[in-house]
Amino acid sequence: MDILYRPRRLRTSDALRKMVRETRVSRQSLIYPLFAVDGNGIKEEIKTMEGQYRYSVDQLYQIMDRLIAAGVEKVLLFGIPAHKDSCGSQAYDEEGIVQRAIRYIRENYPSIYIVTDVCMCEYTSHGHCGILDGESVDNDKTLEFLNRIAISHAKAGAHMIAPSDMMDGRIGAMRQALDEAGFAEVPIMAYSAKYASAFYGPFREAADSAPAFGDRKSYQMDYHNRKEALKEAELDVLEGADIIMVKPALSYLDIIREVSNRHDIPIAAYSVSGEYAMIKAAAKAGFIDEENIICESAISIYRAGANILITYFAIELAGFMDEGKIG
Repeated sequence: MDILYRPRRLRTSDALRKMVRETRVSRQSLIYPLFAVDGNGIKEEIKTMEGQYRYSVDQLYQIMDRLIAAGVEKVLLFGIPAHKDSCGSQAYDEEGIVQRAIRYIRENYPSIYIVTDVCMCEYTSHGHCGILDGESVDNDKTLEFLNRIAISHAKAGAHMIAPSDMMDGRIGAMRQALDEAGFAEVPIMAYSAKYASAFYGPFREAADSAPAFGDRKSYQMDYHNRKEALKEAELDVLEGADIIMVKPALSYLDIIREVSNRHDIPIAAYSVSGEYAMIKAAAKAGFIDEENIICESAISIYRAGANILITYFAIELAGFMDEGKIG
């Protein structure tokens, strides 16, 4: 047949397919979510997330050594305190769990780049992401506390701050607070389009952060909305965000693409606990090929426009890159 254009020509061998790939990934773009918990001698598996653990500071070496060996040298650090109160005071305490974990990692694993989650839900007795006024979160009062948390993380040695609270104006307020405290060089990765998602379910156990009443729909985004996500991202960029994030990832690939098309700064995507748990459960039941699903899911997120992937599969993905299964 007289066919001039034959796209299959570029699919005839593995070497050729790899050469002409449009989407390429590297371990340098991977961030591993890490849970530090108050106490000693703790390595506690998260029941809803097989293979993921909460570590006391003295046990962090177990996961840090694995990350270093895999070449994954970026973490997103969450803290689970022993004590909670209405204003989440352990979140900004100099001896808080995140602050101690930062110092431990900086001292013992200097090659690790530390991003810290800035929010209050793990630290408040009511489980909401800010300071309450009755049963609603007081947006502007919460900003003062978020700034305290960000500064305390920077003082402890965090390389980057990642506010996940979804309060209005938090990026501008935090940028100003960090600058005035002498941390103008500390970048902010904003959870810009963070949806009120059922995919966060397993994380509630991991971070012990379920709200005691109500839900977070008055500050996290309605998953019906697309234009609102673009507005949120635009506002965060205007307020000084250095990186903007979409969360969750797989059900929001359209949002990742549109945000990526509109902004020239790096785009992060968080493949969340529910995405991880579904893959693990389906693989355990024998319904899917776990390795191939992990690779395909990750590539779909990068292909949509993400430059950075926050994922519980970071170690596995790094290994698959070594094996040539993804790259």
